[in-house]
Amino acid sequence: MKRSPQVLLVEDNPADVVLAQEALAGGRHHSCLSHVADGEEAMAFLRRTGPFANTRRPDLVILDLNLPRKDGRTVLAEAKSDASLRTIPVVVFSTSRAMLDITRSYDLGANCYVSKPGNLQDYFSAVQSIEEFWFGSASLPREE
Repeated sequence: MKRSPQVLLVEDNPADVVLAQEALAGGRHHSCLSHVADGEEAMAFLRRTGPFANTRRPDLVILDLNLPRKDGRTVLAEAKSDASLRTIPVVVFSTSRAMLDITRSYDLGANCYVSKPGNLQDYFSAVQSIEEFWFGSASLPREE
């Protein structure tokens, strides 16, 4: 039986977390969503340390850039420089449309950069499109 894809959402805005949960609940891939609210927790989750020791490795990370404790750029740089984590796709999902943020994210190893839309329907569509691409079209490495 095929297992549901695991998505780690790294997002400090509770409203965006709820929207992402609702968008993925309506998706055809039945993704399991885990959520952490800051960059320190994100790295602990990815490395499966502390309270995250028994978590499943995510198949995809959706990462906000502006996070407390450790920002998304630092999380991205650390994850992509770690041989055990670098194959996990990271989609930066940020309100920023600044070319500097976009370019820097790709320089740090982002697999994709999506600007958060300003309206509800477009937000749902963006999250569902991310899920559909990564779990419907892309071939991903899976941990056995």
